[in-house]
Amino acid sequence: MSIRGYKLLSLLGSSVGTEDMAALVQKQRSIMDEKIPGLCFSPYLEVQKPGDQLSEAQIRMRMEIIAPYTRAVRSFSCTEGNEFIPRIAKEFGLRTLVGAWIGEDPEKNEKEIEGLIEIAKAGYVDVAAVGNEVMLRKELSEDELVAYINRVKEAIPGIPVGYVDAYYQFEEHPRIAEACDVILTNCYPFWEACPLEFSLPYIKDMYQRAKKAAKGKPVIITETGWPNIGTGFHGAIPSKANALKYFNDVMSWVKEEHIELYYFSSFDETWKIDAEGDVGAYWGLWDKNGIYKY
Repeated sequence: MSIRGYKLLSLLGSSVGTEDMAALVQKQRSIMDEKIPGLCFSPYLEVQKPGDQLSEAQIRMRMEIIAPYTRAVRSFSCTEGNEFIPRIAKEFGLRTLVGAWIGEDPEKNEKEIEGLIEIAKAGYVDVAAVGNEVMLRKELSEDELVAYINRVKEAIPGIPVGYVDAYYQFEEHPRIAEACDVILTNCYPFWEACPLEFSLPYIKDMYQRAKKAAKGKPVIITETGWPNIGTGFHGAIPSKANALKYFNDVMSWVKEEHIELYYFSSFDETWKIDAEGDVGAYWGLWDKNGIYKY
């Protein structure tokens, strides 16, 4: 084979030998059997997308699949059936990080905020997240977001309240970091075009930047992951081997450093193709049908 051919195989993630792949799989399964700190919960089935009504039955079905392998789950909304997720998670003995999905629509925001407060007062919330990447998407002003955070903090004293965004948003918006009880940071070396071989030091730097912005407050990594299929993002290449290696490296690091982390994601989500291209559908540890990939 030509040098060019070897380079192509490497880019496609095909250069990992059978023995190396077996070792990656064995290590990953060992980590899963010991239980990982947390998982982002993907409730949508093949034909569903945000805006569709979710049933308790489908949430319980998926929770049964992941519960043996995680200590906690993160949910992203408190409406359209997502409000069932924290209660069902508690039935399985899992901790919960529960999010209100807010954005440009004040009426929807009101339903989400009220839903989060209601679920928290019912005893199903360990950490509350007011919003997800709304500063990144420029959907709210800083003042509006801080007001929502403060409102939830006042309504549910004793429960840590934070906001989820990319690590650098807390550097750029210190008022938001100050308003939070806990910093909830998304850290994606993949989406910053980082090659797999540099991804572990890269996420460590992301985390340290979030910690610096937190000024002594707790920091939770609320999302990180690596896709196993799809179009590469510059130097970041999806493949089964890369997804396994990233998972193993990150989980070993957070275990050693006692870092709380929610891996993205539990199940593949086909609806994300519209926003993220083909790669958006393949971030799960389980496929869209609930079959474990590895």
